[in-house]
Amino acid sequence: MNQDFNFIELIMNASLPVKGVMFLLVLASISSWWIIFAKWMSLKADSKKSKKFEDTFWSGVDLNRLYDTIAKNKKKPSGMEQIFESGFREFLRSRKASQSDVKATESADRAMRIALNKELDGLERHLPFLATIGSISPYIGLLGTVIGIMISFHALSNVTQATIALVAPGISEALIATAMGLFAAIPAVIFYNNFNAKVERLYSSYDIFKEEFSTILHRQAGG
Repeated sequence: MNQDFNFIELIMNASLPVKGVMFLLVLASISSWWIIFAKWMSLKADSKKSKKFEDTFWSGVDLNRLYDTIAKNKKKPSGMEQIFESGFREFLRSRKASQSDVKATESADRAMRIALNKELDGLERHLPFLATIGSISPYIGLLGTVIGIMISFHALSNVTQATIALVAPGISEALIATAMGLFAAIPAVIFYNNFNAKVERLYSSYDIFKEEFSTILHRQAGG
């Protein structure tokens, strides 16, 4: 209990520039944890939704009926649903306009490629910010430590005899900034790598589905 009090006391007694650095690191840590929680829930929902749609798609359901179900749904499709909906909509529209299944499948390929890239942008949203927090937070903390140590040594210029007792409190306050920088950076780096791996797996499954669905459309056109 006494150590917790001393830790808080060191923060409160830190110099104004060091307090500014600490405040910035606290904001960075709060922001990163908010992104971590939101991204965790988002990727979990995307993975679950894609698995459900994939099971439905390969169950032998009629593609026209599946498309009508998605199109009539008030909720905007995402993931595999969005890729399927974009490709099949373009396939039907192009086939009706040109009366050529070959051109229709080419148009569907382009539409699905665009939809896939948009889905990737959505999956990667906020990840660069999380990576930035993980990479720069230790340097911001180190900056606060350097500033704190400079202020501590500058204060010794008015003292005739410098002792450890005079220097130690200032250095301790300064080192807290480095600790806070690491506290903000470590979770951000860990979860960034975790989310990046999940995004790659989801993107790979989307891309495989796009190719498989494109093959089905080409096969139908050939038939």
